[in-house]
Amino acid sequence: MKKVILVLVIALFGFNANAQGVDFGVKAGVNFASVSGDDTDDLNSRTGFHFGVIAGIPVSDNFSVQPELVYYQQGTEYSASEGYDGKYKLDYLNIPIMAQFQVADGLHLEAGPQFGFLLSANEEYNSPGDSGEEDVSDFIKGTDISVGVGASYTMASGLGIGARYNLGVSEIFEENSGKNQNSVIQISVSYLFGKGKSNDW
Repeated sequence: MKKVILVLVIALFGFNANAQGVDFGVKAGVNFASVSGDDTDDLNSRTGFHFGVIAGIPVSDNFSVQPELVYYQQGTEYSASEGYDGKYKLDYLNIPIMAQFQVADGLHLEAGPQFGFLLSANEEYNSPGDSGEEDVSDFIKGTDISVGVGASYTMASGLGIGARYNLGVSEIFEENSGKNQNSVIQISVSYLFGKGKSNDW
């Protein structure tokens, strides 16, 4: 976790020191993550959080690009017979690159790819006679690709709120007879530091 925070801080201040005409900011919020695909009827969502840095890059009056560097808690929860249950805790460093279209003052629709890098993968399990947690990173692919769609609203002050759905397009397991992908619904609060000093986009 400390390494993730360090990367995010370096990225934020590094961008601020070198870029011109770009608004930088931060975002954080809640994730409702699960795994979709084959044999997932008994899986439930894992509630987690995300936080990171963002950049607002205006291209025209109604179009902008927003790259992000964000830590995500993903995975899924499961419940089996005889009181056996648990969760897969998959944590990623994700890089979404969102194209944003302004449809009204401050209101944007967005879509774009997201590239993820696995930071950790653990299974937490509980049963009447046994419980614990083990590393399962050998069974999870180190990279993940998804497509995100959503909407956001940013006030003139730079404070914003957004909702996004990320659907995985790459297989997450190293070896699996079926096909399974990450699936994440997220709600975020963001703040662009230079927004109040620049023109709306």
